[in-house]
Amino acid sequence: MDVLDIARWQFGITTVYHFLMVPLTLGLGMMVAIMQTRWVRTGDEKFLRMTKFWGKVYLINFIVGVATGLVQEFQFGMAWSEYSRFVGDVFGAPLAMEGLLAFFVESTFLGIWIFGWGRLRKGLHLAALWCAVIGSWISAFFIIVANSWMQHPVGVELGEDGRPVMTDVWAVLTNNTALAAYTHTILGALVVAGMFLLGISWYHLWRRRHDGIDTVDETGHVIVGETNAVPGRDKVDHGVWLWSLRLGAVIAIVGFLGTVVSGDVQGKLMYEQQPMKMAAAEAACHTGSSFSVLSLGDPGSSDCSDVITLIEVPGVLGFLGTGEWGADMPGIRDLEPQYVDQYGATIPDEALYGDRAGTEVQYVPVMWVTYWGFRLMIGLGGIVAAGAVIALWLTRKGTVLRSKWIMRLALLGIVAPFAANIAGWIFTELGRQPFVVAPNPDATGIDGVFMFTAAAVSPGVTAGELLFSVITLTAVYGVMLVIELFLMVKYIRGGVAASMPELAARTHDGDDDSDDRTSDDVLSFAY
Repeated sequence: MDVLDIARWQFGITTVYHFLMVPLTLGLGMMVAIMQTRWVRTGDEKFLRMTKFWGKVYLINFIVGVATGLVQEFQFGMAWSEYSRFVGDVFGAPLAMEGLLAFFVESTFLGIWIFGWGRLRKGLHLAALWCAVIGSWISAFFIIVANSWMQHPVGVELGEDGRPVMTDVWAVLTNNTALAAYTHTILGALVVAGMFLLGISWYHLWRRRHDGIDTVDETGHVIVGETNAVPGRDKVDHGVWLWSLRLGAVIAIVGFLGTVVSGDVQGKLMYEQQPMKMAAAEAACHTGSSFSVLSLGDPGSSDCSDVITLIEVPGVLGFLGTGEWGADMPGIRDLEPQYVDQYGATIPDEALYGDRAGTEVQYVPVMWVTYWGFRLMIGLGGIVAAGAVIALWLTRKGTVLRSKWIMRLALLGIVAPFAANIAGWIFTELGRQPFVVAPNPDATGIDGVFMFTAAAVSPGVTAGELLFSVITLTAVYGVMLVIELFLMVKYIRGGVAASMPELAARTHDGDDDSDDRTSDDVLSFAY
């Protein structure tokens, strides 16, 4: 077994798992802040209930996300020490800012928000949540800055030992690749949160219809009902889910439209900075401007020998890359010789590269991953936006249809933006291979700053050690996934009452024996 391959699998598994939590944290946190803002401004109880319900789900996701994210930083030093040495002078600044500034603000104010219910004035309590949410967005920015420098190194010069030394931190922080990627990531996170609200709210509105609480008149408009059999299932409860559903649908639509624009900017930057990734994403074997709608080939292939394009649209690829309809884009067969001339046909014959020294460099990434990953990201995003538009139309009369299958589709729709986000990141990371730090071909950049992935692995680590860590981490992460899903399902099925124990006390109709301890327990909201 190859050490490099196992190390890449290890980092890929842990990163993809961690990123399942990241977009929901970024997007849902903003939604909860908006809900609490509405409650503070209007005093409407449905916004309080929304804040507490979605806030508890947000906390569950946040805690698991933090736990899984800690592993990432240890991997840099343990499995990728050569990479850490190479980029350390550059990565030190954004990662320090993320840990010492952004995450500190995020976690501190989130704690104040959790413990501050009923103890802080409403305005201060709301401000704590906004600080936590803004802190998480800033934290994401610094992480994106670090990743984008790997995609497009700027603001550095090569030192005497061949390592990049940062000379302009502002250039690193304002890297055009980072600004485009950050915008795209945040908008993608809003789509995730929007569909999360939509799917779960649809389920609860469907349950109200299924249980006969809500009915419709002859025109199909809702007749809101209530029951005392279950705490919290009153008329306010209907407003909670309807408002959440429509808010989520609007956010998902706006977020998708934003990702289209930011994705177009990223595509044009990719054409300039990583033309091979762009060509592989389109299975563009030959220079031209036609966009491939459907191409087929050997899934294990990394060249164009067996790629067959079945459906293509002339001119579109040139627009995606340059903004000019019909402009020619360089194909893989023309790019390969250029890469060989610039970076060599073989891995350098140095001890740093171990057994891979002197082997041929494969400059074309695995095309079926880049090609279908790119299309999966776009296709799922479009499906999500269409679903959100349909949901707005179907709920225009105040409730959802009684169809169980449509309810299940709404819940399944929650998965789509998560999958789109993951597909986009896999495309981004695998598309720059064989580089872990991609060269910067920009005329204003430093083309000599790059690093082959084969040189990035820790020299002393063994295949057995890495395989043990992969198996162990996968098992631990699997257990954590089960725990998170259990908690999510438990509180989501329980509805608002699961997050507001005080609602149960109201059903006693003034019974003095009701348990009021939840109002005095600082952890009652969290637990």
